[in-house]
Amino acid sequence: MLSGCTPWPEEFVDRYWMAGHWRGYTLDSLLRDWAQAYGPRTALVHGDTRITYAQLNRRVDRMAAGLRLRGMRPGQRVVVQLPNVPEFVSTVFALMRVGAVPVFCPLSYRAPEVSHLVRVTEAVGYVAPSTYLGFDHTAMAADIAAQGPFLRRVFTYEPPGTSSPYGGFSTDVSSCHYFPLNSLDSPPGPALVQSSGEVALFLLSGRTAETLKVIPRTHNDYAYQARAAAELVALTGNDVYLAALPAESNFTFGCPGILGALSVGGTVVLADSPEPAECFPLIGRERVTITSLSPDAAQSWIDQLPTRQADLSSLRLVQIDGEAPRAIAERIGSELGCRPQRVFGMAEGLLTLTRSDDPDETVFTTHGRPLSPDDEIRILGGDGKDVPEGESGELLARGPYTLRGYYRAPERNARAFTADGYLRTGVLVRRAADGNLVMTSRLAEQAAGRHS
Repeated sequence: MLSGCTPWPEEFVDRYWMAGHWRGYTLDSLLRDWAQAYGPRTALVHGDTRITYAQLNRRVDRMAAGLRLRGMRPGQRVVVQLPNVPEFVSTVFALMRVGAVPVFCPLSYRAPEVSHLVRVTEAVGYVAPSTYLGFDHTAMAADIAAQGPFLRRVFTYEPPGTSSPYGGFSTDVSSCHYFPLNSLDSPPGPALVQSSGEVALFLLSGRTAETLKVIPRTHNDYAYQARAAAELVALTGNDVYLAALPAESNFTFGCPGILGALSVGGTVVLADSPEPAECFPLIGRERVTITSLSPDAAQSWIDQLPTRQADLSSLRLVQIDGEAPRAIAERIGSELGCRPQRVFGMAEGLLTLTRSDDPDETVFTTHGRPLSPDDEIRILGGDGKDVPEGESGELLARGPYTLRGYYRAPERNARAFTADGYLRTGVLVRRAADGNLVMTSRLAEQAAGRHS
């Protein structure tokens, strides 16, 4: 694995391969397979733009070639800070296709967080809008490039029909080069042979520069997470997934999210925001069948539904973040007319989900059960011992898609992981009699984050 990452012990590697969880495919090679299987189907929808699987794979191929031409090499890290646009998906896959590692970065992050990410990951590249909602991302990147030796390539995204205010190709006084993202378009060369055990992408947890934790996710473990989650919610090629929350979040990208929908030949509709004014028309027009919402977004949908003429009849499943109050889960079923599913998850790995055949009371009151049969969990009391059944304690987890260490963080890892590899989640839970978990509270931020 990439230097600075903690690998799984060999006995666990063997176990996950033998169980069929890990299958030896890189995410970008899976995209090639999906393009062959589902070529003419619609993969991505954004506004009036519709992109087929074949077109997406071809675009990724040509973008990857353009990245190589502009100096990107295997193992290098690139911060990706893009809105919910097709270019987010194509950029992430193109970086993986050249062997570079995308670092998923929320659009809300500014110089303190982004410069911290660049330093920790030694990112040589940055992909972002030149400006977005009045904020000048390119100027921020220029300041970061001037402060350190790492950032040397900035790729600016412009919405279709607009041009870069920076005039395209340029170089600043710190020798950082700037390129329009749409200029990455070169004839593809031979496919790069990569290991599925390598890091595919970095996710983040934490809300400030001081608390940010960088989470390495390998091709093997992330492909398994998305595939298993897609199977659990019975995704098929007839499903249409609405990416309402930010695409860079673990919840939206891989629970099953964008990746899971693409894996079965479904369609991903990218929304500019989770607001009802944006999403309700998309659901009716595109016949959306599944989406993922935060508690606040779900509450907004429910509250605004009576005041809007909206056809939500195609919706069959709404995933909600596990911290949503019971009333929201109840009202999703009664007022949105579809099945709610509670999902408690962390960018670090562990997912617990309610199942489609669970009684309503289970969905309303619990946070479900772990995704994988090889997810191992413990619930420990303040004395460090397993608590009796039904009592509350800190949730610990390890498994085939849960990391064994944060990136380049040995001191934090010593606190966040047990000697035998369990992640201390910082979440207090109890196990109900039926095996489902109920989150009772959380400890002060210490080890793990949420979906983001």
